[in-house]
Parts: sequence; C-alpha cells; structure tokens
Amino acid sequence: MTTTTRRSAPAHAAAANRAAQHSGATRRVTATRLAPWLLIGPFLALFILTFALPILMALVSSFQQVERRGLFGEEGVSNTFAGLGNYAQALGDSGFLTSIGRMLLFGIVQVPVMIALCTLLALLLESASARWPGFFRAAFFLPYGIPGVIATILWSFLYTPGLSPLIDAAKIVGLDVDPLGSGMVLWSIANIVTWTYTGYNMLIVIAQLKAIPGEIYEAARLDGAGPVRIARSIQLPLIRPALLLTTVFSIIGTLQLFAEPQVLAGSSTAIDSSYTPNLAAYTNAFAYNSYNVAAAQAVLIALIAFALSFTFLRLSNRGSK
Repeated sequence: MTTTTRRSAPAHAAAANRAAQHSGATRRVTATRLAPWLLIGPFLALFILTFALPILMALVSSFQQVERRGLFGEEGVSNTFAGLGNYAQALGDSGFLTSIGRMLLFGIVQVPVMIALCTLLALLLESASARWPGFFRAAFFLPYGIPGVIATILWSFLYTPGLSPLIDAAKIVGLDVDPLGSGMVLWSIANIVTWTYTGYNMLIVIAQLKAIPGEIYEAARLDGAGPVRIARSIQLPLIRPALLLTTVFSIIGTLQLFAEPQVLAGSSTAIDSSYTPNLAAYTNAFAYNSYNVAAAQAVLIALIAFALSFTFLRLSNRGSK
C-alpha cells in the first residue's frame, strides 16, 4: 500500500503541474484578449458619449414633436411621433434652403482656392531650394492654433471702416470697399476660413510629400527633369490621396460653418439668423425652442455633407481611371 502511494505521488504532482500550466496559459490568453479592449476602452467610451450617442439622440428627436396638454402645458408635456413632419418643416423654410445654396456657392469658390494655395505652399516648402522650411511651416500653421472666435474678432477690426488700415489704404488708391456689406461679407468669411485652414491642410500635403521615396527624385533629376516637371509629373500625382482627404474635410467644414458668421453678425447687418445651415439650426433650437426641427435640419446637413463628399470621391476615382 505504501509502495503504491509512493509511486502515485509523482503522477499526482505531474498532473497538478500540468493543470497549473494550463490554468496559467488560459489566464495569459484571456489577458491577451482583454488587453486591446482595455486600451481602447476609454476611447470607445468617449466616442460613444460624445459622438455616437448625440447623433442617435438627434436622429430620434428629428422624428418626434413636443405635445403640451393644457393651455400652458400645465397638464403635462410628452414627445410623440411626428413622422417626416419636422423634415417637411425644415425643407419648407426658405431661409434654411437659401443658406444651403449660399454654402454651396461658398464651397465652389473657397475650397478650390484653399486647396490650390496649400498645395503650392507645400511644394515650395519641400523644394530643394527652400530655406528655413521649419520656420515657415510653423508660421503658416499658426493661424489654425487661434480659436475661430478670436480669429474672427481680429479680422472684424480689419473689416470695420475707420478702424481698418486696409480699408484706409484702399481709399487712398480710389477703392471704396465694404467687407461687411451684403455683396462682400460672404467672401470676407471665406478669407477668414482660408487664412485659418490653409496651414493645416498644408501639413497634410507635406506629410504625403515626405512619404515619396528619394530615389524617384534622383531618377527624375538624372533624366533632366526640372523642379516644375518634378512637381507636375511626380509630386502632384503621388499626393493625390492627401488632396482628396483635405478636399473632403473642406467640403464637410463648409456646411458646418458657424463661428465666423455668428461673430460677424454683430458687425454686419447682411448676416441674418439663417445665414448658414448650422446657424439656422442653432436659431431654431435656442431662439425658437424648436429642438425637433433643429434636429431634422442637423440630420439634413449631415446627409448633404455625406452626399457631396461621396459624389466628389466617385467623380475623382472615375477621373483617375
């Protein structure tokens, strides 16, 4: 009996060892599987709380309407299903539709100008003859670091007659300009947006330029290509993804324009409460308490931005084939 017990003890120890190893391996596998979720957990929580959940709430709110019982709502307030009523009211608002058309005109002019300017700056700063490129990259990017409200206030002084040295200089040469008048205020806003975001888009293009292998440049120079030919035949085709990205961002940003017209509205009578789509939704929500209609307008703005971006990408991809 003692001999049998002695013989079985190593077997029990080996079995226990194998069980411990299996348990440890299981814990390691579990930890490996949980590690990515623990790392991205804070991001997912913030993404859901600050992005996904507000979008879902806006979408739900756009199909609801507030129903008040009693003369002043003293018998209760409830949300009821409104179907497409809020969307019909939003699309029936002539000011909202006019603001969308105004932003389309804004984007047709401002976006190509800004993309061309940021591309030109990126090519110049990445050329072999560029001096102090780091300094100029920081200088061109600096306007993006200024909050939009502060930047608009600064530019409003340059747009105000009697305060602006630019307007005074224009009068000296016989030009009578009113940057805040009805005919120019849209392009004054476009100037602020271009000044703010050109440097940001330039850095995206520069990042794509730095990804181009140096051997391609060497081969082109050996073939006798000059700076202009290199830019036209090598750099511009290879930075096409960056140009598409910046253009899509700019299209979306155009429909989201809000801070600049809201701040300039205090100095220009040409800017009304529905001057841009976002400003129209803001007015409905916080001036008229029509939160459901404002939610419908916000959804429509998002759909229009998606449609324009998708159409641009489809046309660009078709043109590259």
